[in-house]
Amino acid sequence: MLKRILAALLCISVPVLAHAASDEPNSYKVMYDGGSLANIKAGTDAKLIIHPTEVLLIKDKVTLVTIPADKITEISYGQDVHRRIGAAIGLAVISLGIGALMAFTKSKKHYIGITWSDGDKKGGFAVQADKSDYRGQLTALEGITGKKAVDSDAMNVKN
Repeated sequence: MLKRILAALLCISVPVLAHAASDEPNSYKVMYDGGSLANIKAGTDAKLIIHPTEVLLIKDKVTLVTIPADKITEISYGQDVHRRIGAAIGLAVISLGIGALMAFTKSKKHYIGITWSDGDKKGGFAVQADKSDYRGQLTALEGITGKKAVDSDAMNVKN
């Protein structure tokens, strides 16, 4: 009887504690890659929070920018693919076979860009998103803005 009560308590408390551990339901860890924000450097870890009416970029519990959802003019998405040559060379020192196999692997980085115009205030920034989160971020941004994300890899730039 005691085991059943303990099991029931654990079944209830674990999901509650897991939900309490996430401080924001639509909060994503990102890396700022560049843009018009003066108070953050490229390569800095930040948090992108997507609310139904606004988007916030936060670093160390300080809000860097708050963008009303209806002021977002464009959402873009892109990828950057790299071969892992440095890691392959490092592994080749230890094992030539593993190093050779590692040279054929690729890594992808996913980038999300947001531009906005709020009267005289215009701006934009790009963040590097986690490979498991970028689809959710794009869907949330499309949902609150009503705009479709533009695939920047598919765009052709003509000079």
